[in-house]
Amino acid sequence: MNKQTVLITGANKGIGLETARQLAKAGYYIFLGSRDQDRGQIAVAQLQSEGYTDIELLLIDVADEQSVQQAHDELAKRIDHLDVLINNAGIPGTFPQTPTTVSDDVMKQVFEVNFFGVIRTVRIFIDLLKKAENPRIVNVTSDLGSLTYHNDPNWEYYHFKSAAYGPSKTALNAYTVALAFELKDQVKVNMVNPGYTNTEFNHNQGPKKVEDGAAPIVEYAMLDKDGPTGKYISDYGETPW
Repeated sequence: MNKQTVLITGANKGIGLETARQLAKAGYYIFLGSRDQDRGQIAVAQLQSEGYTDIELLLIDVADEQSVQQAHDELAKRIDHLDVLINNAGIPGTFPQTPTTVSDDVMKQVFEVNFFGVIRTVRIFIDLLKKAENPRIVNVTSDLGSLTYHNDPNWEYYHFKSAAYGPSKTALNAYTVALAFELKDQVKVNMVNPGYTNTEFNHNQGPKKVEDGAAPIVEYAMLDKDGPTGKYISDYGETPW
């Protein structure tokens, strides 16, 4: 395969789907990750109808170890290396998420996808990434994971606190720093915040267009060998920790 390859988890809708669209337009071969086959096939058909033919569905549920391993084994039959892994799959969890009332189940569900799901996907797919000439990992995060922002009363979202979702992204950021350090001479690893984007994820309340939310993810997925690693990025530049 001459084209660079990218796997995007949770790519059947929202920012993941738009990221797939923009990377397909840029000439990448897309493996569209979806945990639901029917929804995944609809998303693939949608992109193909727009003229993006280098795209395949890959069934993957990041919350399920066996599913992630099966996805890896299936992908390994089709390609000998993976250029880019975008860990986009995520869930908000049910609200409200007040610290004194949030249930163990909600905490576990959110962390299982947003945090542990990324860890297991990286662990299982790292062998294919290391075989690429210039491999990149993009972990999709949120500015709601920024402890600096959450302690700044002047931040526009200062009053929005969540006991599960925000902390799951804070933990993801911390893991990404450690991952970037371990792989510093091998793989570019960054976390990208798409911002408050208008998607089903937030009941279409976000002010940003999905095209704008996906743009910084695409930028960091396409880094060259001299690109940065271990960064926490938004469309305005580096995000405070």
